[in-house]
Amino acid sequence: MRKEEIEELIRLVESSQINELEISEGRKKIRISKGGSTPAAAFVPASPAAPPAPATRYDEAEEDTERPSGEEKLASNLKQIKSPMVGTFYRSPAPGSEPFTEIGQAVSVGQTVCIVEAMKLMNEIGSDYNGVIRRVLTENGQPVEYGQPLFLVETK
Repeated sequence: MRKEEIEELIRLVESSQINELEISEGRKKIRISKGGSTPAAAFVPASPAAPPAPATRYDEAEEDTERPSGEEKLASNLKQIKSPMVGTFYRSPAPGSEPFTEIGQAVSVGQTVCIVEAMKLMNEIGSDYNGVIRRVLTENGQPVEYGQPLFLVETK
């Protein structure tokens, strides 16, 4: 990653509501956090043997686990597809083209459901589940945060 890209990331984190951003690129990883005890930006070699830890899903958590205020418990057959990064949400591959998915459309694991643009890179986001899209939770062209729910999928 070039110095200019890192500086732009730092500015984005400082001007946003997020407290931390972590990006992996090949074997390198950069973590930028504000208000913490760690340096503002540091390169750390990524461990190729260690798979990423799965994100905790509120809909799969135990019944007695506290949830953030305002988050409803989902029906057991409704699952969330969440954004794996900070960026801009797009439902279609290009302006004016058909969306990747529509409400009521069947999707399978790995099928592209949207794009999240981060630093001018278009990242295709695939479905984590086999099922049917029941709700789109984000408007096209809107910024999204890491872990933000994008779609509700009804599984069988």
